[in-house]
Amino acid sequence: MFKTIVIKEIRDITKSKKFLMSFPAAALLIILSFYVGGRWFQLNQHRYEAALAGNLRQMEGITDWIMVKHHIFLPPQPLAALVNGVDNDIGRNIEMFGQGELESGDSRFSDDPVFAMFRFLDIEFIFSVVLALFAIMFGYNAVNGEKETGTLRLVFANAVPKEQFILGKMTGVLLTVIIPLLLPILAGCLILMLMRIPMTADDWIRLSLIVTAGILYFSVFLLLSIFLSAVTRSSSTSFLFALLVWIFATLIIPRVAVLLAGRAANVPAVDEIAAQKFSFRSQLWAEDVQKMNRFTPPRTGNPREMMDAFQRFMGDLSRKRNEKIMAYAKRLNEERRNLQNLQETTAFSISRISPASNFSLAAMHLAGTSIELKQHFLDEAMSYQQSYAKFLSAKTGGLLPGSGMVFRLIEEDDEEPETINPHELPVFEYKPATLSALLDYAFFDLAMLVLFNLIFFAGGYAAFLRYDVR
Repeated sequence: MFKTIVIKEIRDITKSKKFLMSFPAAALLIILSFYVGGRWFQLNQHRYEAALAGNLRQMEGITDWIMVKHHIFLPPQPLAALVNGVDNDIGRNIEMFGQGELESGDSRFSDDPVFAMFRFLDIEFIFSVVLALFAIMFGYNAVNGEKETGTLRLVFANAVPKEQFILGKMTGVLLTVIIPLLLPILAGCLILMLMRIPMTADDWIRLSLIVTAGILYFSVFLLLSIFLSAVTRSSSTSFLFALLVWIFATLIIPRVAVLLAGRAANVPAVDEIAAQKFSFRSQLWAEDVQKMNRFTPPRTGNPREMMDAFQRFMGDLSRKRNEKIMAYAKRLNEERRNLQNLQETTAFSISRISPASNFSLAAMHLAGTSIELKQHFLDEAMSYQQSYAKFLSAKTGGLLPGSGMVFRLIEEDDEEPETINPHELPVFEYKPATLSALLDYAFFDLAMLVLFNLIFFAGGYAAFLRYDVR
């Protein structure tokens, strides 16, 4: 009997107008999102390579390493084109200094603000908005709709156990709606391969987990709709309730969570922190100016020795000043980051009562485009800064760009310096977060999606056992 009910459900859904109209639209959107994501990655890869070439080109003709202005860039990641997250919002390049604080700048949305207004057609958007509505459409009248048409009374005129009927209906709906969605997803993966998008084994694993999270999210609204169909009298009422849940889960709860989190922690503005840092640097500079005025050069009579002594004095001042600045900046940044962490934790904790937030957070973590991306890029840049400083120190005799004023004594018999070779610079190799780290981030949200499925499955099952089929 269970098998008969499943087959009947599959046949009824596949022959319905809503399936014949909605499935092609969903398939087209999924395939389009993969193609657009692939093209967007190719465009960003071209921009990245052009930025690297431009960075080397602007160093041509420089004869002194102390004059180098070197930038590092965040390379595009394939999955970031499929789940955008914050990838387009954060700064993608950092001007590198041998010492001092690093800051990222130039986000993609600052270059193309129109995309900031309308965002992108990515997998996360299609699942969280479009497919969730499709799920509601297929489940809102699963029970009360059959009662309204009289089908339910005819079915139970025979000796059909309620348990087998509701399990067969749920299974039939899930199989009929979810399995066809896998076909355009597989077609999208084929498109990525045909476009030669450089996906690693870890990338494919993460993409499969993102799709799994999307299917779990889709089934949450499918089972929710069936549950509401079993606890309401009319299909119009269950549709209205399901739509209200979708609006709250997708549009309202995440935004309310951010508003409430803003009250939980008063995070100082970036401009406020920058003003404090500038004031501190100005104070230290004023103190160092007084020390410069008191500087007495060695009385050797040799201008070069006097200049070298002054340069060493200035370098020592600069190093001490920079140590104080970095310690002060680190304290301010840590204080702000702690408040930010509190704010983010509060926002995420509140928003996780919504399956939409669970899916979005899981997808962004797995794609590597979550809110942690900015800090990870800065951490990678600071790690590179050590090798960059070591290289420049060897080239300049201990002087570093950003360490203060540099004085040179030019004599007529000095040889004309050779131009530098920028290709000697150490290469910045960005290392994305590991698969295990991303799984740790996403595990809780994936578990929440499973929990929501179990709750609505159990709710629909229990509600139908008490349902009046007459």
